[in-house]
Order: sequence, then C-alpha cells, then structure tokens
Amino acid sequence: MAECVLVIGGGGREHALAWKLAQSPHVKQVLVAPGNAGTADCGKIRNSEVSVTNHAILAQFCKDHNVGLVVVGPEVPLAAGMVDDLTAAGVACFGPSARAAQLEASKSFSKAFMDRQGIPTARWGAFTDPQLACNYIRTASFPALVVKASGLAAGKGVIVAANQDEACAAVMDIMKEKMFGAAGDTVVVEELLDGEEVSCLCFSDGTTVAPMPPAQDHKRLQDGDLGPNTGGMGAYCPTPQVSAELLEQIRVTVLQKTIDGMKAEGAPYIGVLYAGLMLTKDGLKVLEFNCRFGDPECQVLVPLLKSDLYEVLRNTLAGTLASSAPLWHQDSSAVTVVMASAGYPGAYEKDVQITGLSQVEAMDVQVFHAGTALKAGGVVSNGGRVLTVTAVRSSLETALQAANQGVAAVVFPGAVYRRDIGHRAVAHLGQRRGLTYKDSGVDIAAGNKLVDMIKSLAKNTTRPGCNAELGGFAGLFDLKAAGFVDPILVSGTDGVGTKLKVAQACGKHDTLGQDLVAMCVNDVLAQGAEPLFFLDYFSCGRLDLGVASSVIGGIAAACRMAGCALLGGETAEMPGMYGPGEYDLAGFCVGATERATQLPRLADMAPGDLLLGVGSSGIHSNGFSLVRQAMERAALGYGSPAPFGDPGRTLGEVLLTPTKIYSRLLLPILRSGVVKAYAHITGGGLLENIPRVLPNELAADLDASHWTIPPVFSWLQKAGDISDEEMARTFNCGLGAVLVVAPADAQGVLLQLQAQEQAWIVGSLAHKQPGAEPVAVRNLQRSLRGGPCAGNGAVQRDSGCGCHGAGPSTPRKRTRVAVLISGTGTNLQALIEQAKRPSSSAEIVLVVSNRPGVLGLKKASHAGIQARVVDHKLYGSRAEFDATIDRVLEESRVELVCLAGFMRILTGSFVNKWNGKLLNIHPSLLPSFKGVNAQKQALQAGARISGCTVHFVAEQVDAGAIIAQEAVPVEAADTEESLSARIRLAEHKAFPIAMELVASGTVSLGQDGRVVWQHS
Repeated sequence: MAECVLVIGGGGREHALAWKLAQSPHVKQVLVAPGNAGTADCGKIRNSEVSVTNHAILAQFCKDHNVGLVVVGPEVPLAAGMVDDLTAAGVACFGPSARAAQLEASKSFSKAFMDRQGIPTARWGAFTDPQLACNYIRTASFPALVVKASGLAAGKGVIVAANQDEACAAVMDIMKEKMFGAAGDTVVVEELLDGEEVSCLCFSDGTTVAPMPPAQDHKRLQDGDLGPNTGGMGAYCPTPQVSAELLEQIRVTVLQKTIDGMKAEGAPYIGVLYAGLMLTKDGLKVLEFNCRFGDPECQVLVPLLKSDLYEVLRNTLAGTLASSAPLWHQDSSAVTVVMASAGYPGAYEKDVQITGLSQVEAMDVQVFHAGTALKAGGVVSNGGRVLTVTAVRSSLETALQAANQGVAAVVFPGAVYRRDIGHRAVAHLGQRRGLTYKDSGVDIAAGNKLVDMIKSLAKNTTRPGCNAELGGFAGLFDLKAAGFVDPILVSGTDGVGTKLKVAQACGKHDTLGQDLVAMCVNDVLAQGAEPLFFLDYFSCGRLDLGVASSVIGGIAAACRMAGCALLGGETAEMPGMYGPGEYDLAGFCVGATERATQLPRLADMAPGDLLLGVGSSGIHSNGFSLVRQAMERAALGYGSPAPFGDPGRTLGEVLLTPTKIYSRLLLPILRSGVVKAYAHITGGGLLENIPRVLPNELAADLDASHWTIPPVFSWLQKAGDISDEEMARTFNCGLGAVLVVAPADAQGVLLQLQAQEQAWIVGSLAHKQPGAEPVAVRNLQRSLRGGPCAGNGAVQRDSGCGCHGAGPSTPRKRTRVAVLISGTGTNLQALIEQAKRPSSSAEIVLVVSNRPGVLGLKKASHAGIQARVVDHKLYGSRAEFDATIDRVLEESRVELVCLAGFMRILTGSFVNKWNGKLLNIHPSLLPSFKGVNAQKQALQAGARISGCTVHFVAEQVDAGAIIAQEAVPVEAADTEESLSARIRLAEHKAFPIAMELVASGTVSLGQDGRVVWQHS
C-alpha cells in the first residue's frame, strides 16, 4: 500500500529528496515542511505548514495524516531529538538519534570519538577559554590555523586562517563576539591540512554501511576556489580522484569504524553518515562528520541512485542493508551549480524575481529550489543560496557543460555562481598515465570489495564440517565432523537458464540466488544426499557491486535455507563478453549420503507403489525461453499486470517467484528409509525426470486431477498455444518433486509432507508395456483448462490413486485436541495453523492455561477456540489441580492433549489416565539433555547438533516414546539465546507433524511403551 512521506526542511537538499521519493511506487504523496517554491505543488509533492519544532504536535500530525515515514533533512532537528521523539510516539523516522547526532552537533565530541576509535583525523585541541585557544595556536608544533565553532553553525562555522594572528582573531570573533552564537561557546582548533578534499557518504543501519559514490563540494564563493567560505557553491559526483581501492579504504577505516564505534559506545548510528575527508600525502584524514545528506552533495547523489530511495530508507531502518545494498548508475556523472543571492554569504536582498525556470525544464536539467518562495504567482528569492541546477550526463565534462547551460537560462538580478565546478576532476582526468588492468575493464579493487561485502554472509552459512571463510584458494570440508560414517560424495551443477533475462529486465536480482541453490541442492537430494557445501560462479562484462552483492547475498540466504555452507565461488569480470547489465550464473553443490542409504532403490520398487507429489512455487527455473516466446505472442511485458494469480502483481514479479528448496523438508523423510526414490522435476518436466529414478520395467501413471496446478501454467498453455505433451515435457506443471513409496507407507509420509508443503498422492507405478512411454499423465488437459479437482491426497483403498467412480464421501472424523499452555503460546500458534488445513486430522477444541491473561489465550480466542483458565495458585495440591484439568478436558470430549509450554509437572495418576494421548515437546534431541536448561547443557557438552523432540509423556521426566524430532546445527558462535531461537523455529515444524501423526492414528503408543506405526 502506498504511503505518505514527510520530508523535514526547506532547502535544495529537501527538494531533491522529495523529488526522488516521489518517483517510488510505494509513495502516494510527499509532504515537505516547511518546503519552498519548488515543493509547493509539484505532482505528488506539496508543502505543509505543520510545526517542526514542537515534536508532540508533529507526531500527532503524522498520525492524523497517515504519514508512514518522516525523513529529516537538516542537522538541527536531528540534534534536537526529532528522531527519538517521533520514534517514541510510534512514527517511523529516518535519521540518527540525538546521541548519535553528536558526531555533527559537537565537534569536540566528534574529535574525541575519532581519537578513541583510532579514526585518522587532524591534530586538534578544544577550548572554552579563548586565551588558552590562542596559546595553543602559537605554541603548536604544526600549523594550528583551522578554527571551528564546536556546535551547529549551518555549515559556516569554520574559519581557515592564513597565519597565527588571523587564527587568534577568529577565536575572538567566535568566542567573544559570538559570531555563531552559542555554537561558539567551545572552539576546536585544528591542524591545517594540505590535499584534496572529498565527501564520502553512506547509509548505515547501525551495523552495515552502504557507501555512496564519492563527491566533491566547492565551499569558496568564486571560481578558482577564491573568496569567502559558504555553505557550498556546487558539487559533482563521482570524484575520479577517489579510486575504488581508496573508497574501500575509506569504507573500512572511516565509515565502518565509525558505525562500529558508535554501536560499541551505546549510540547505534542509523541514517546517513557524511564524512568530510582530506586526502593528504600522509594518507586520508577526517575533517568532519555530518549526520545527514550534505547540501549540495545530495543534489548530485540522489539523481545517480538507481534504487528506489524509499526502499533504501526502509531497508536502512529495518537493518537489512547487508542483503539489500543500494544500486547506483555506474556510467554517469552529475554536476550541480548553486545560484546564490548578491551579497551571499553576507547580507542579501530577498523577493528578487526569478525567471527562465520553464526553459530549463526543457533542457533535461533538474532545478532544485532552496531559498525560494511563491509571491504574486511568481517565484522569488528567499535566501542566500537560491537554486541548484543539476545535470546528469555520461561524462563529467558534458554534465558540467549542461549544468552551466541550465544556469545561463535562469535569470535573477545579481545572481552569483561558479563556472568551474569539477575543475579539479577535469585536471585529474587530463593527466596522462600508463594503462592499468582497470583501464581494460577489469576492476580488481571492486572484486576485492565484493569479497569483503559477502564474507559475513558466507560465514553465516557455517555448519558442522566446515567454517565458511572466503578468501583462500580452496575450501575444506570434514565429513567425519559432519557425522558421516561410510559416506559417498554426490555432486551436482546447474544454472538458472534464461530466467536471468527476466531478472535483468526487471532489475530484481535478489531471488536468483535461491533459484541457483535450489536447482543444485534438489538434484543431489535425488541420490539421498544431504547438501554439504555450495560454490557459485558469477560472470559479467562489468562488475556492478550492487547487483553482484544482491545475487550472492541471495545465494548465501538460500544456502542457510538448504543447510549447506557457501564455501567459495568465482567472480569473473570479462569485458566484451556480455552486454551492459548482463551476467551469468552457475552453481555447484556437493553432498554426501551413507553408502547404505543411497537413492534410488531400483530393486525395491514394484508395481502398485504410490507416487507422492510435492507442490512447486510455479515455473521454478526451467522453460523460460518458451515463457518469453509466449509473452511475446501475448504482447505482454514484464511490467504488465499478471493475467493470473494475485491481483496487483506484475507478470515479471510472478515469473521471478523463486524455486522451492526441498532439503529441510525431505531429508528426514529420505533418511527414514520409507522412500524408494525421489525425482526432482527440473528441465525436461514430468515426462523426462521421473524415468531417471525408475527401473526399466516400470512406468509411472499420473493423474493431473489429483494435484493443484498453479494458474501460471494454464495461462502459459493458452498464451503460447502449447500442447499438453509439450507442457509436460518442459514444465513441472505444479510438482517440484515426486517420491516413490510403498502403499503402506504413503499416508505417514504424506502427513509429514503436508505439515509444511502442499502434497498429494498423484499416481502409481505399473508394469511398463512394450513400446509404451515411461510416464503417462492423465487429465492434464482438463486440469490445465478447467482447473484442478484435487482433494486432500489421502490414500483411498477402494479406488487406488484414481478419483473417478467413487460415491459421495463421508466427512472424515477429526481428533479433538486440547492444548495446555502457560504463556505466549508460540507452539500453540503452529498447532492452530496446522489444524486449519483441510487435510488435517486434528481439531483443536480447547486451550487451557494455568495463568490468567497470557498471550496464548488471546491467540485461542482470535482463532475461535474455547479458552479456559485453571489457575494453579487457587488449588491446595497438585492432585486437586490435575483433577480439575482432567474434568475440563472430559467436558470438552478431548481425545488428545498437547503440552505447549505448560510449566507444571503433572501427577502420575493424570499421566497414566492420559497415557498415549498426552504429547510434550522438549528443546533437545532426546534422550540427550533432559530436564531444564537443555540448550545450556548442549553448549557445555560441546554438542554439534541439537534440536527438539516431541514424545509421549511418561511419569519419568522427558522419558516417553519419541514421535518426531527436528535437528538444529549448533554454530560456533551460538549462545543459549541464539540456539534457543533456532530450536523454537524447529519446534513449530516438529510439533504439528507429531500432532498429525497421532491424531490420524498413524502413530500410537504400544503396550510396551514404544511407538507403533499403523499403515493404511
């Protein structure tokens, strides 16, 4: 849903931010307070008169006008705590807190912070006594000629003196004459540095920094860097003086170090950080920090931002910059020229008429208003810096030329502006130098930066058997440490085909990583193998760090989903091999299986074995060349509304739905020994993949009316006039995987599958007749054109795998379940979601808590489930309490009881009465680590694997027969909290499966206290 955004401020920076935000499809309106003539009424943008100094009024305004995000432009509101106050009032606000904004608001704090954190800066001293400041100036062993007001002075509080006398005079002007008011109560005296000055900004989410292209401001009023200092007379971006290697050095030694330091000092920095730097012969030095976009730097940065600014700001606030780095236009330069009033930076006249603005609009040049106002239907000057004229072109020289032409078209008397913005860069580019590898199109520094960007992502995929540390020549994996005894290695490699073309056309790259990992991991599963580690290959003509990090970040996330380590990869930059924006991908997965558990088990398969299908998410990653041809025939583009599926989504978005990864779901089932074969339905569709796992004498008979076919396939067949056979030979048609099981095992496996995915019994095996095809798909045409008639996939003894000829079905009786809780009921919610499934054998009829007012009771009420409180504090004994619980259960005719965080020990008589009907979940892989503090016990014992266990309750603690378990790897950096959090997620999978197994009668407790499996 599109949001209203409020931008705080009234300068050129704020006009530029509003202009960029208005381009986002997520934004329906941009309000600017107080704004200027340029933001008064321009498309989505308009001004607001809301008070920006009274934060309580501002917060209420935001709530009343449904403002979803506030973006603070200037430094003063940040230092005044606007972000803190709005956030506390429940209004999302972009910018650093008041504590973090001290980096700009107090230069003495900033300098001391840099010293504490080892960030390079000029030598300095801070003083509240002007005489001591002058003594420092005259006795320092270096030229102490830069005098700064420590507080905020609108960017003008710095005086660079020519000699000691001038410096001392500046101290007196600031401290005695109050040139900058209270901002000068403390002065900072700094060493005068010699070198090139640049501005390096970044987005920071408190942990990760996402650098922007480097820019250069021009502070002096006149050409040739002459005249007085100003707030800035122009800027350009990017600066060729800052190489990729130097930018990486700045990121590591300044930007990241600053963010890490602020976090360590208890003031996490979230927002835009601006580092003003001097490139000296002794290395880079930080001149100052600003806590927001610079002005005029903002006016050259946001036009070069390729990403949606709204999304970038939201990702920054959400702390997800590591996986969603902003993208920038790589082959463009931007120049902005400031037009100021006559007399600036001193006294100047206002209300000067401005003309020529309409002519500039026709020149492909953007005018950002600063000190302007509307008066008598026209635009007049209302400040010192009046306008900024910005041009974006393919080169710095042409951008400067276009910006100057735009300035020449704007007319107001006495306008002051520079004509040499970017002159240092032009001179730098004109220097003759020898060829480098970068000149040929290969940027080694960018490649190294990419490795640094993804190291932490890869490390997060570490698993037993290896540490996913990038940077070496090769990766190591210890099979013994991974728990294998007699292993056989299994390898697979794949790509994502021309789905790449769709992603590149849509500019959406973050889901391809899951496609790549899924294609490889799902293949090695066909041998019964656990995926152990993954390697990727990324090749391009020119390395775009944003795109590459997005793709590889997706690969790392998918590796975590699959349970394998991202052990290494190759990034190949090959100029001339690919067109602009094009790249290719390949993946390599290595897994292992014990020799005795290899798949397929060809000798065990027999006629009558059943085929279980697991649902796909859509097309997955095969057949996209045919998809693109069908789109062309239907005259549709990737931005066209999808002619099927969820309304509001584009065709490109639907086609990029990532491939499902089946390893977490299928590995426990494959290891149980009941699956005879598993086929990954990949390139070749249903007709060519299922035979790959069958013996020659058997054929597969599928009935497409037994599963749900996603609507994208029906549309594809119609749009491309594709035959049924071609559909079945090219696409998965809704089945991402097919398993072969004996009829006696089918129901138990199906329930385990349906606990997490859509799954059905889709067919059976039969003797293959001479000359017959190995796979037959019945009812495909009817299912594609008329829609599915799939039921719940349960085994039907009377009619085999068919659904024809059966009479009206009798509604299946569901087991009445009660859940006992004591708190939030996180497992309760998982059980409720499972019971909602049409195929579920369980009906939760009662939730009982021994504590009143807990969140779990509210969850029960929201789900329409009867909720009761039996407060243990009101009973004199455990027996009396248990008897009351028993009576409540009997009243509701409960047949099965699940203990979900129930913090009471039940008496032996209660347990014995409900023997075989009472389930509990424990946060370890029993029989290991019984009792309390299971995670702590696991960590202290050095366990490499932990997890959870659902078991029947016995009189002895955690001693009942085990129904289901879910494994969770213990990571090297795990704490009790982090391990507990991952085990809780595993519990949400294991408990619903166990409830289904018992409720359906598939699992019961035998008289000998062991689990008994009932086969349909």
